[in-house]
Amino acid sequence: MNSNPPPPGRDEIIGWLAGLGERPPGTDRIDSMELAWLVHQVEQRYGVELGDDQLERMTTVDDAVTVIAEVLTSHV
Repeated sequence: MNSNPPPPGRDEIIGWLAGLGERPPGTDRIDSMELAWLVHQVEQRYGVELGDDQLERMTTVDDAVTVIAEVLTSHV
């Protein structure tokens, strides 16, 4: 039985980013401060480390969803 939580979806990632500060509605791009915050959230919640190549791919919310899912799936 797998007790690991599922990878976060788009809404969850947007919620995490909102914890850093208000985002304009419809904003999809992730700035450098948001990326740092997001990486911190992922590393704390899931106990994984994201590499530079993965960080470079996370420029939008959808990119972040994809990359985090890949990392968590390969980490199991």
